[in-house]
Amino acid sequence: MSIASAVVLSMLILAALIIAVGWQGARQSLLDTASRSAADAGKLITEKSYRLLEPAQVTLNLLSTSSLTTASNLEQRLERLPTMVEVLTSNPLTSAIYAGYASGDFFMVRPLDAPQVRARFQAPPMSNFLVQSVQRTRSGQVQGEYLFYTASLKLVQRRPMPDYQFDPRTRGWFKEAINSSTTQTSLPYVFFSSRQIGLTMSRGSPAADVVLGIDVVLDDLAKGMESLRMSPHAELALVDQAGTVLVYPEMGKVVRQEGDQLTFAGVNAIGVPALAALFDLQPPHGDVALFDVEGQEWLGVVLPFEGWHGEVHRLLITAPSDDLLGDLRQKRRKLGILILMLVLALLPVGWLVGATIGRSLDQLTHKSARMVGFDFQDGPEQHSWVLEVNRLAAALKDTGETIQTFLNLSHTMGTERQMEAMLSGVLDQLVHATRCSGGAVYLWDACTGRMECAARTAAVDGFAQESMDYVPGQSPDGTSRPVASGGAVFQQELRGRNGGLEGLLVVQHAGDTRHAAPAFTDFVRKLSGSLAVAIETRQLLASQKELLDAIIRLMANAIDAKSPYTGGHCERVPRLAGMLVDRLAAEQDGPYASFVLDEEQRYEFHLAAWLHDCGKVTSPEHIIDKATKLEVIYNRIHEVRMRFEVLWRDAEISSLQSVLAGADEAHAARVLETTRAQLLDDFAFVARCNLGGEFMADADLARLRQISETVWVRHFDKRAGLSGEELRRMGAAGSELPAPERLLSDGPEHLVAWGARTPAVEKDNPANTHGFDMRLPAHAQNMGELYNLGIRRGTLTEEDRFKINDHIVQTLLMLRSLPWPKHLARVPDIAANHHEKMDGQGYPRKLSAGQLTLPDRVMAIADIFEALTAADRPYKSAKTLSESLRIMAFMAKDQHIDATLFRYFLHSGVWRTFAEQFMQAAQCDAVDVAAIEALLPSASA
Repeated sequence: MSIASAVVLSMLILAALIIAVGWQGARQSLLDTASRSAADAGKLITEKSYRLLEPAQVTLNLLSTSSLTTASNLEQRLERLPTMVEVLTSNPLTSAIYAGYASGDFFMVRPLDAPQVRARFQAPPMSNFLVQSVQRTRSGQVQGEYLFYTASLKLVQRRPMPDYQFDPRTRGWFKEAINSSTTQTSLPYVFFSSRQIGLTMSRGSPAADVVLGIDVVLDDLAKGMESLRMSPHAELALVDQAGTVLVYPEMGKVVRQEGDQLTFAGVNAIGVPALAALFDLQPPHGDVALFDVEGQEWLGVVLPFEGWHGEVHRLLITAPSDDLLGDLRQKRRKLGILILMLVLALLPVGWLVGATIGRSLDQLTHKSARMVGFDFQDGPEQHSWVLEVNRLAAALKDTGETIQTFLNLSHTMGTERQMEAMLSGVLDQLVHATRCSGGAVYLWDACTGRMECAARTAAVDGFAQESMDYVPGQSPDGTSRPVASGGAVFQQELRGRNGGLEGLLVVQHAGDTRHAAPAFTDFVRKLSGSLAVAIETRQLLASQKELLDAIIRLMANAIDAKSPYTGGHCERVPRLAGMLVDRLAAEQDGPYASFVLDEEQRYEFHLAAWLHDCGKVTSPEHIIDKATKLEVIYNRIHEVRMRFEVLWRDAEISSLQSVLAGADEAHAARVLETTRAQLLDDFAFVARCNLGGEFMADADLARLRQISETVWVRHFDKRAGLSGEELRRMGAAGSELPAPERLLSDGPEHLVAWGARTPAVEKDNPANTHGFDMRLPAHAQNMGELYNLGIRRGTLTEEDRFKINDHIVQTLLMLRSLPWPKHLARVPDIAANHHEKMDGQGYPRKLSAGQLTLPDRVMAIADIFEALTAADRPYKSAKTLSESLRIMAFMAKDQHIDATLFRYFLHSGVWRTFAEQFMQAAQCDAVDVAAIEALLPSASA
């Protein structure tokens, strides 16, 4: 579309907009007025609705204190007839006034205006009012009668009604109001005498057991609401919370009667879609809602109405907007015709001006198209006789160059990881974009108080040195100063987000008016802010990385220092694992040629290696350092030896007592010597079993049980001085002293239950959300003496072994609780998988070989090799290189570790490099690589 066409079209659109906006504004103004009117009318209708029933309420209040409440017979009650007739005459909605007495008497006055009422009661001619009376004698007889009166209250007829057995005490309105001093309004029901449908307003008298009531017929109430319409087509209805219509001008659409049972239609069933839509819309009370019903626009308001039976109902009021907008549409058509004629008259002028401007702007089409296509390079210049077009062309050229420079700068600062390369690239583009002759970037070293040159494009007068002293704030900042070689040098400190000095930017320029302008200074200053933030961010990331590494090393060193049995394991394993994984990543051929680690993956592996045993921080030292079977916090062999000492003394005492009793002294001495020898031999055997250095045969276990049956006598209460937990475990032990005790025992006090801290490591445990698959011992700890001494190999019980293995569970739990970034997400798994086996029988999750990545397998080999060769473990001697590699070959054969990776490890020589740095010279023996490889399964297996 040409400019001329655009101008013409714009004028037409403008005309349409003027018409539409004018219509919409006028319409909205009227709608606002109509909304306010609807809201005011709604409030007025609500007030009038209340006033329909207000006279009845006032009448009840007056009658509740009148003599009618104390009248005991018909004659006394007829004295109030004039007052009651006056109320009926002045309030057309009231269909009856009556009083119900606690004695069962009843007195009612009703008008006889309606033909159906006169027919119902067979009223004689000239009668205008009916008095219905029920009196009960002391003998219980009921006297019912009708009294018909003229308008002047002359008695026309007094008709006995023996069948009129009405008892007000059985009616709901009586029961609700008898004990209440406030007006009660019933739900609609069928009246007893007239069989009309209506509601009752009743109130108890404060001075007597009397209830005053007024009946309102729903048809009369509906007619009253009919007079409240705010426009000819307005609709209104009174509904309850569920949408049931209680009052509507046409009650025939609402009420369905079957005998005394009444059914009220819902708002959706009375055939008034506007009321149904307003109810479904549920606008806030008092707010005017605008909605469409069958293509017609309506205004509606919902107002609260304190209803019957203590409930709050809703008064729905709605009317078509056409009732309120009047002849606005006719005025809109006239306005549109007027504006359209004016626009048609101006169309030729618009076409001529648009065509002239369009021909000039066509020259910039290609240049703009290149910029839209993200090509900000300058193209061939085109001149136009239109001054604004030339200025626009120049502006587009400068804009393109500026955008391209910022894009290049943002790309360099955002993607270049190396600080020096980033600074060099940014400086080159800055010097080019600002048309400077040279520049340099210095970084601030707060420790030395010097600026160190990090990037340079060309010589800058006064800044040729690579390092220079600098005092922040003393040199001119943000200004240009002339130099002897001509031109000027602009200097700007680089400060981060917190105002900290990060470095210094200097550029040399021609010193012309363009560079002297504030725009140049402002441009370089703002760009230096981005550069300072980029420097600050990179230095902050580097500092955070160094801090994280230092914290991890601190934890690893603390774990190593916690127990001499682990030594420097947490430091040496990551060194060996790093050597091996770096060698694998450098491979160009072979089975690991495709293995690649980028910088982030290498750092991920580095962190995992340093954290692989972080869970040991939770491992009890007395279990990690358990050098003997009876050791807990201390070695309990001392207790056992003391029991042998007691038995030794008991043997001596027994021998001396037998001599004193007249036994042969030589025989007593021989018995004593035999007993002593047996005690020495038994204790030596127990002490040897305690060391755990030899495999326990069945015969050894049998002898332990035999020794345990030896009895010594305890003379002190073994519960004295114990903690509450120890007493709970011991249970109700006997208190009689002296007490015989077994030499070695497994008592209930030796068993520590898991309690509420049971680890969720079993495969079928619902709380196990990490995939653990470990066997949980029955107890958290079993300190039984015979149980511990009976360990067949080593010093650890099943419970001790689980507690040690639990360190890898804790490693995974601890690391998974940390918010690792995406590129470090596998740190927990790499750190926690080094005890898994290729045959799927490792721990803690019994992962299969297919679930173990190459970094996982590297960690397993590094952990095992370091554990075998460690020379700082008090409980074992350091193994040589050949012994360690041979053991690992058997482990590969048994599918505990990756045989292919171990073969690579064997041939890589990484183990030799590690040995030279961390192993003792005596361990570095000759290794027959071929012989060890022969132990491995074939490469094709």
